[in-house]
Amino acid sequence: MIIGTGLIANSLMNIDTNDILYFASGVSNSLETRTSEFEREFSLLKTVYEQNKGKKMVYFSTLSILDQSKQKSLYVIHKKKIEDYIKNNIEDYVILRIGNIVGKGGNPNTLFNFLKTQIANKTEFTLHTKARRLLLDIEDISRFLESQCLHVNNKIINFSFPYNFDLKEIIRAIEKETYQKACYSEVDEGDFYKVDFEEEIITFFSGISPENYLETLTRKYI
Repeated sequence: MIIGTGLIANSLMNIDTNDILYFASGVSNSLETRTSEFEREFSLLKTVYEQNKGKKMVYFSTLSILDQSKQKSLYVIHKKKIEDYIKNNIEDYVILRIGNIVGKGGNPNTLFNFLKTQIANKTEFTLHTKARRLLLDIEDISRFLESQCLHVNNKIINFSFPYNFDLKEIIRAIEKETYQKACYSEVDEGDFYKVDFEEEIITFFSGISPENYLETLTRKYI
């Protein structure tokens, strides 16, 4: 059973089952500040769970919870509250904390979509040279859940390709695929946070180099 109609929800259609409740109807914009949006997600989650208590719940959270610079973000605070609710009230769950999703469509403000649009439109932007980001192919979510979900109970999993990409690496990959040069100015700023990935995630992505993963993303989604 899938709750939601967005990018993540659509990616789960091929593994949909009555035994698992995939809750993919969350607040998608990490810059959201409207209390009503956060309350809507929380209320829906509680209602859906009450109606489906016999099912395992899979909830999609964010790796930004581990980013110390975003601890005051309303989005991160909200995600923490929902994680706590799930841990304390739901009998069987999996929480996937995911990185920067790359797929067809979705939020135009995601890192990959933003860079793709800026380069396509030949719009100048500012590059933070110290920034690093974790990327995740949207299709990897269903692949991972299909192979692991039934074997995992009551666990939070940090899920992304386990490599912090330099923004210049991402830009070069997009330039190569689009045959267009990015127009940007550099500032000596930016940050990234360390994520500890469990062995099952390392194994899931084993044999794939960062260069190949990024090249595959750009070929699929540009």
